[in-house]
Amino acid sequence: MTESRNETLDESEFDIILSDDINFSGTARLEKPLLVRGKITGEILSTSLLVIDEPAVVDADITAPHVVIRGTVKGNVNASEKVHITLTGKLQGNIATTEICLESGSLFNGRCSMTANPSPSVQETAPNL
Repeated sequence: MTESRNETLDESEFDIILSDDINFSGTARLEKPLLVRGKITGEILSTSLLVIDEPAVVDADITAPHVVIRGTVKGNVNASEKVHITLTGKLQGNIATTEICLESGSLFNGRCSMTANPSPSVQETAPNL
C-alpha cells in the first residue's frame, strides 16, 4: 500500500482519518492506523501505521512503528520499524529508525540515526487507549 511512489491510498485500510479541514493541537495517542490530511501541532504517539498524506502539515514529534510522509512534517520522527518519505514528502527534523526510504525528490533536513533498537518504543512511553 504505502511502498510504491504515486500510489493512491486506500482509505478503507485506516481506522482513523484526519481530513484536510481538521486542525488538532495536543498529544494524540493511537493504537489504530492513522491517515492525516489536516494539521496537527503537538505530539503523535502511535502503536500502528501513521501516514502523513498531502496536503497535511504536521508540527509535532512523532513516535510510531512505521511512518510514511507524503505531506509536510516539522519535528523529530522515531520509528521502530521504518520511515518512508515519498516524492512529495518533506521532513524537517531528526529521524531514529531501523530502516529508511527516501524517494527521489523528497526533502529531508535533519540527522538520521539508524540502529537495531531506536529509542524507547511507544508502548514504553504511551499508555494504551
